[in-house]
Amino acid sequence: MADRIEISIVFFVYMFLMMGIGVYYYRRTRNMSDYFLGNRKLGAWVTSMSAEASDMSGWMLMGVPGFAYVAGLNAGWIALGIILGTWANWHFVAARLRVYTEAANNSLTLPDFFENRFMSDLGMLRVVPAIFILIFFILYTSSGFVAAGRLFETIFSLPYVPSLLLGAGVVVFYTLVGGFLAVSRTDFIQGVMMFFAILVVPVSAALMLGGFTATAQMLYATHASFFAPLTKPDGSTLGFIEFISLMAWGIGYFGQPHILVRFMAIRDARELPQATRIAMAWVVISLGAALLVGMVGAVYLRTPLEGTAAETVFLVMAGELFPPIAAGLILAAVLAAIMSTASAQLLVAASAFAQDIYRRSFRPAAPQEELVWVSRISVLAIAAGAIYLGLSPDNFILDMVAYAWAGFGAAFGPALLSCLFWRRTTERGVLAGIVTGGLTVLIWKQFAPFGLYEIVPGFLFSLLAIYVVSRLDAPPPQAVTEAFDRVDTGDGRP
Repeated sequence: MADRIEISIVFFVYMFLMMGIGVYYYRRTRNMSDYFLGNRKLGAWVTSMSAEASDMSGWMLMGVPGFAYVAGLNAGWIALGIILGTWANWHFVAARLRVYTEAANNSLTLPDFFENRFMSDLGMLRVVPAIFILIFFILYTSSGFVAAGRLFETIFSLPYVPSLLLGAGVVVFYTLVGGFLAVSRTDFIQGVMMFFAILVVPVSAALMLGGFTATAQMLYATHASFFAPLTKPDGSTLGFIEFISLMAWGIGYFGQPHILVRFMAIRDARELPQATRIAMAWVVISLGAALLVGMVGAVYLRTPLEGTAAETVFLVMAGELFPPIAAGLILAAVLAAIMSTASAQLLVAASAFAQDIYRRSFRPAAPQEELVWVSRISVLAIAAGAIYLGLSPDNFILDMVAYAWAGFGAAFGPALLSCLFWRRTTERGVLAGIVTGGLTVLIWKQFAPFGLYEIVPGFLFSLLAIYVVSRLDAPPPQAVTEAFDRVDTGDGRP
C-alpha cells in the first residue's frame, strides 16, 4: 500500500507538471499558426524529440516489448522497418516539406498543403483527406487511451474503464488548452524520459540476472527460438508475405500527419540535418532497448504473462526492479509516451476538422479566435470517439496502431511523395490516390487475403491511381509547375 501511494505521488506530480505547461502556453496561443505549428519556431532538438516522442508512444514501451516477449528477434523486423522508414522520412521528405508548405501559402495541415500545392479552390483536396484523418486518428488515439488504461490498471489495480478515462482526461486537458506549443514542449520532456526509461529497465534486469552473458545463456536455454529472427513464436518459419508485412511498417512514415507536422514546424530547414542525427540516434537505441525489454523479461519474470498481459512486461519489470519513487519515475515515462502521441494525434485531427472541413465548407470567413475554439471543441469530440472504441480491455495496442498506421501510410504517403517530387502530378491524381489508398486499407483489413499487411496493397494501389489518373488528366497549370520548379531549385525557400 505504501509503495502504491509513493508511485501515485510521482504520477500526480508529473501529470500536474504537464498540465501546467498547457496552461502556460494557453496564454501564448493567439492564432491557428500558433495552435497547430507553434508559428514555425521549433529548434532542432525540440523538433527531433517531439517527432519521435509523438511517433513511438506507448506502443514502443508496451506493444514492441510485448511482441518481443513472445517472439524474440522475430519482432526485430518491425523495428528494422521503422528505423529505415524513419531515416528515409527525415532524409528525403523533411526539408522539402518544410520549404514547400511555407511557400504554398503557409500551409498549416496536410490537406491545406494538398490544396495550396495545386492552387485549387474546389475544396475536395481539403475535405476528403480530412475525413480520412478523422477516421484513422480516432482509431490511433484510441490505442493510446487503451495503453493508458492498461498502465493505470497495472500500477494501481484500478478497474480498466476508470483508468482509461483518467489517462484520456490528462491528455485532452493540455492538448485542449495549450495547442502545439504545449504538445511539442511536453514531447521534448517525454522523449527524454522515454529514452532513459527504455534503457534502464533491460540493463538493470540483465544485471540482476548476473550480467548480459548470463542472461543470454538463460534465454538460449529456455527460449532458443528467440535468437532465430526467421522463426515465429509457434515454431514455424517466417514466410515471405509475413516478412514483407513486418518490414512494410517503414513505408507508413511518409503519410503520418502527426509526424510530418513536426517537419513543417521547424524554425529553419537548415536545422534539419542536426535534427535528423538526433532523431536517428534516439530511434535506433530506443527500439533496440524495447526488444531487449521483452526478451529479458521472458526470463526475468517468474510468472508468465498471457494474452494482452504480455504488453505489460515493461510495467511489471519496472515495478519489480526498482523502489517506488524510481519505479514511479520510470512508469511515468510510459504515461509520457502515451500522452505525447495521443496529444499530437488529437491536435492534428482537430486541425483537420477546423481548418479543412469547418472553415472550408461552413465558415470561410471565420476569424482566427473562432477557429481555435472550434479546434478545442473538436478535440473533445474526437477524444470521446477514441474513448468509446477503447472501452474493450481485450484490444491489442500493437494491432490498433498497425491498422491506423496503414491507413495513414496508404492514404497520404504516395500522395505526399508525388506532390513533393513528381512535377506531372495533378490534383485529380492526388485525390484518386488518397481515396484509393484509404479505402483499400479499410476493405483489405476486413478480409486480410494472404495475410498481407494492408499497408502494402494500399500503398501500391494508391501510387498506381496517382500515376494513371495524372497521366490521363490534363497537365497541371503553368503556375503550379512553376511553383514546383522554384522549390525544386531552391528558389522557393522562404
